[in-house]
Amino acid sequence: MVTSLLRMQAPIESTELNDALAGITERLGLTRSFPPDARAEAERVTRHPDLPAADRTDVPFLTIDPPGSTDLDQAMFIERLGDGFHVLYAIADVPAFVSPGGAVDAEARRRGQTIYAPDGRIPLHPTVISEDAASLLPDRVRGAFVWDLTLDHTSTVTRAAVARARIRSRRQLTYAEAQDAIDTGADDGGGDGAGHSTLALLKEVGLGRIALERQRGGASLRIPHVTITEDDGSYQLIRRSPLPVEDWNAQISLMTGMAAADLMLGARIGILRTLPEPEEQTIAGFRRQAAALDHPWPDSMPYGEYLRRLDVENPKDLAIMHAAGSLFRGAGYTAFDGSVPANGRQAAVAAHYTHVTAPIRRLVDRFALVACEAISAGEPVPGWVRDALPALPAVMASSDQTAGTVDRAALDTVEAAALSSRVGDIFEATVISGGNGKGMIQLTDPAVTASVVGAALPGTRIRARLAEATIATGSIRFEALSSPVPPA
Repeated sequence: MVTSLLRMQAPIESTELNDALAGITERLGLTRSFPPDARAEAERVTRHPDLPAADRTDVPFLTIDPPGSTDLDQAMFIERLGDGFHVLYAIADVPAFVSPGGAVDAEARRRGQTIYAPDGRIPLHPTVISEDAASLLPDRVRGAFVWDLTLDHTSTVTRAAVARARIRSRRQLTYAEAQDAIDTGADDGGGDGAGHSTLALLKEVGLGRIALERQRGGASLRIPHVTITEDDGSYQLIRRSPLPVEDWNAQISLMTGMAAADLMLGARIGILRTLPEPEEQTIAGFRRQAAALDHPWPDSMPYGEYLRRLDVENPKDLAIMHAAGSLFRGAGYTAFDGSVPANGRQAAVAAHYTHVTAPIRRLVDRFALVACEAISAGEPVPGWVRDALPALPAVMASSDQTAGTVDRAALDTVEAAALSSRVGDIFEATVISGGNGKGMIQLTDPAVTASVVGAALPGTRIRARLAEATIATGSIRFEALSSPVPPA
């Protein structure tokens, strides 16, 4: 659901904005172009792909991604199996196009992950790989790592294996198209047409996995997404809450990552995505904020369940959800070889977990996939994977930091451009954090988060005057007016 939309079309603003956005990537030393040797290698390896011998092209896989996506990492198929489910989850075979120690490999290790900026993607791999040869585009025969997962009636995984195979996706759906098909009961072509299609079963499995997540004490932040889109010099800021299918789809990825972690832990070699439990001091501070906002966190309730009960359309609950970000800090990667790490859990997932479902866009997944394939087949993990494991956590930490910096700077810059002609105007806003006369506010329209001087308590509805909006620096500053408006 789109809850806020702002369009800018002033030519001067657009020119200044484009310069400011380009300056972000230039300042960080990011480039879309690849070295000549990496480009040449990518062209060579994609000319005649080495496809796996195993053939799963009879399986009616489908993909679900944001509109316009061309770098498709995952395709799925779900069918009933007794009173449970059978899930086939195909992941792009990027390792088939990246020679260990080669030019593409070296550049990918330097980049770490695909960086998404409003003025264009900065891909992890040359686009001839990421948007063509490796991408699971519809009606193309592609190599993939196919996860074969058996689930019982509760959606608990009872068996997991992974092997390379040829596949052919039948349909490429957007989240909105998938949600509409589920809501209307439309047949997606991936089942028997009697309610047993992949999409219908995705809802069942997704809800089952969410129930299991609740039992584990897992948690997720459901802060509305703010995205930037550009079309011929016209920019939009769009704020929307995720569709239910996005959560169900994410549960398939989480399930696969948990199964992969179990394979690695059983073999005592691999790399985990980790997140420490929040410190007692952090938890106590969050409890105080929640109580101050009239929605105390019961001692007996897991924090994941508490967060699920928040209504982010309510100003006070939105402020609590923002404050809950403090409980999710410290994510990283832990590599291991020969012994199981003592602190290897991902606290928000409430389980051991690893990244294996986005190799086109994330470096670590390529190594984790190959490790899991070898473990699943009862074979040794290749030496080039084992040798790379110790360095991967630092590479990913650096790229995560870069991605976060770009995201925040790009959003700040576009928001400043959106508001640059409105300095002096008064806006309705919700205080989402603050104290000692300053804080952060969330505007109602447009969907902008900004600093404010003179803020009231978090969760309070206020009117604020825009004091600064500088495109070049992405700086936005508001001044709270003296009459806060209590939340409804």
